[in-house]
Amino acid sequence: MDKNFNPDKQHTLKDAINISGTGLHTGINVDMTLKPAHAGFGFQFQRVDLAGMPIIKADCDLVTDTSRGTTLEQNGVKVSTVEHILAALVGMGIDNCLIEINGPEIPIIDGSSGPFVDIIEETGVVEQDAAKAWYTIDTNLSFYDEKKRVELTALPATNYQITTLIDFNSPVLGTQHASLKSMDEFKTEIAPCRTFCFLHELEMLLDNNLIKGGDINNAIVVVDKAVTEEEMHRLAKAFGRKKVEVKTEGYLNNLELRFPNEPARHKLLDVIGDLALIGYPIKGHIIASRPGHSSNVEFAKQIKQYIKKNKHTKNIPVYDPNRPAVYTHEYIEKTLPHRYPFLLVDKIIELHDNMIVGIKNVTFNETFFQGHFPGNPVMPGVLQVEALAQTGGVLCINAMPKGTYDTYFIKIDNCKFKQKVVPGDTMILKMELIEPIRRGICAMRGSVYVGNKLCTEGDFTAQLVKKD
Repeated sequence: MDKNFNPDKQHTLKDAINISGTGLHTGINVDMTLKPAHAGFGFQFQRVDLAGMPIIKADCDLVTDTSRGTTLEQNGVKVSTVEHILAALVGMGIDNCLIEINGPEIPIIDGSSGPFVDIIEETGVVEQDAAKAWYTIDTNLSFYDEKKRVELTALPATNYQITTLIDFNSPVLGTQHASLKSMDEFKTEIAPCRTFCFLHELEMLLDNNLIKGGDINNAIVVVDKAVTEEEMHRLAKAFGRKKVEVKTEGYLNNLELRFPNEPARHKLLDVIGDLALIGYPIKGHIIASRPGHSSNVEFAKQIKQYIKKNKHTKNIPVYDPNRPAVYTHEYIEKTLPHRYPFLLVDKIIELHDNMIVGIKNVTFNETFFQGHFPGNPVMPGVLQVEALAQTGGVLCINAMPKGTYDTYFIKIDNCKFKQKVVPGDTMILKMELIEPIRRGICAMRGSVYVGNKLCTEGDFTAQLVKKD
């Protein structure tokens, strides 16, 4: 992604783009057009070949088949094999897109997301004037299918990352794993990775007149058993080739892998595409052991229900003490005039153009506990407000042109205290700009969290005054 890409804003395509190809399972040639869409639109598919041009939302609750890819269906209208295009959109940072197709299945192209990423990159991605509402996974969520030995887990994390592990008990594939620590890596590390199947699966699909659009170049075919000349001739005929052969490494037709663990990386690609059906952008670490479309979709439903149930807690910052601070107390002392015992921000862990997150560790050694409710230590609400104000001061000063400034708060409204803050708590101090800074006036919304509990909130207005 572009170094100026703002992950906290929504994005769409710069212009409409087209791509055509054959559906893997239907064999039908399909024209697909990706179109820009307004903020909040999400991903929606439109069957322009049908009367009324019906629209199907990319929603895990509309999945009706996962046997050979992920199929969405609404009011009898279907669109199949949606996972690769959805993965490409998510991987390229797009939030809103209308996907028009004139057939029942997304074109398979080369079996990866690479061709879709290429056309997206060619037209470009544009930022929209709307905030992106991330939903942070703040507790462990797990899905387990005992029969298939599939396990999916979502762990709290400060960004969206995925780890996949596969084990097909195959001498060719062995045990593989792949990981994506940041979507910045999607284009080069995950998008080019192609779908794969085993030769025995391929034979079964051919026997049932499926994979009508299959080609020797749009899937990795794993050969983990001896193959007769008769079987090779049949495969060559099915794919319209004079000859097919097996590499010594166990892949059909002298195929060169793009990565040693390309199958595991493609499973990761599928996880991204299927979890796009949650309908909400998430921050969390997904660990998927032996994943498949069926389990991915069931896990997407579980996460979606969790988010809907806990929607009021969206955008709660996650504090990972292992991550280096954006600003330490040394920088804060250079920026703010406060000193002991009145400097109430220990470090800054997030800083964007319109939002900041600070940390205050509350200990029993705080001077105010001597006189504030002795025997029942509770941090004074007014000092929680002051901690927010100091955090907001760093945000505002950082947004100003070069120079030194003092921040004077001129109004505090709608202040509410919902939970006690006591010794041992770590206060997560979040301040967001309500509107752009104009003439040195800053309007902000402040929230104090301990874990995922909202303790204090209020609206702040401050004035920045440049020092002589």
